[in-house]
Amino acid sequence: MLIPSETTPAPTPTPLPEWSQKMLAVLADIGGKVLVVAIIIASCVLIALVLRGVIKRVVHRIVDSAKNKASVDDTQALERSPLADMRLVQRTRTLGTILQNIVNVMLVVIAIVLIVNAIDNSLLGSLTLLTAAVGAGLGFGAQNIVKDVLNGIFLVAEDQIGIGDVVDLGLASGVVEYVSVRVTQVRDVNGTLWYVRNGEVTRIGNMSQGWARAIVDTGVAADADLEQVEHIMLETAQTLAKDPKWRTRIVEKPELWGLESIDGDALVVRVVIKTRANAKDDVAQELRRRLRAALLEKDIAVPRMTDVVPTGLEGARRVRGANPPQTRPNAVTGVPVVPDRGIWRRKKQAGDGSEQR
Repeated sequence: MLIPSETTPAPTPTPLPEWSQKMLAVLADIGGKVLVVAIIIASCVLIALVLRGVIKRVVHRIVDSAKNKASVDDTQALERSPLADMRLVQRTRTLGTILQNIVNVMLVVIAIVLIVNAIDNSLLGSLTLLTAAVGAGLGFGAQNIVKDVLNGIFLVAEDQIGIGDVVDLGLASGVVEYVSVRVTQVRDVNGTLWYVRNGEVTRIGNMSQGWARAIVDTGVAADADLEQVEHIMLETAQTLAKDPKWRTRIVEKPELWGLESIDGDALVVRVVIKTRANAKDDVAQELRRRLRAALLEKDIAVPRMTDVVPTGLEGARRVRGANPPQTRPNAVTGVPVVPDRGIWRRKKQAGDGSEQR
């Protein structure tokens, strides 16, 4: 007969001291918050990398498109191609840098707010007040920098100026060599490089966008035949506009503005040609050379011949050649249809054999 042995009861676990339990609770709380903070930081870094990759991809695609269009391999070679490609590359890269900086700042701010909220909700109010105070101080002290950056963003985004443009910024005039979001570099005719803060630019005169107008005033003797002089000048300007070498630089037919003034013993006759923006000086120089040769061939003395740039009220009044918007005319019955004529075709007057332009 077996006698059951007495089973020893399992030992009851000794409860941990109270301080140990508190320490474990604190460590668990800290570990959870550290894990949340790590997740927040990792998420922000991942989002920043994704957005940076997207921005770089878009920028590279635009830049590569400009390079392929200009048939060049590097960006520096774009300086030998049309300036539009160089402006596109410069503007795209600048805007890409701005977007990357904005993304980085926004993600850092969001990460800080989420981390503080995960650590302690009560700290978020204090952080908000501290951030508001610091932001107000920085905004008051760095308001000029903020003004420069904001104005620079609009200058670049709206393509008001670009590399290679001849501009008048009021503070400096010359060729733009570099445009950033804070400073624009302009080199004047003497070779001096001017650093102009974008926030200080209140007006911009860009002489390299769209078109330009070459205005040449020619002085002839007071007793010269004015009609003959005007005919010779207009014919010379039209011949220049038809020249295969120059017609691509001229956008509209030449105009004779006639007798501009009587200066002492000379009659001043003005002729103008609307040209491409970057070809104004070359066209004006060639026009002066041809005008002088044509007038001297007819034994007409040329005491002086100058280029004119009307400014102020004179420039505002003398906008001749600026055509108003074209609208569809009202239908008129009973009037014979006149066939359209080309710009350069001559038409004969009825009754005589003379030709008029």
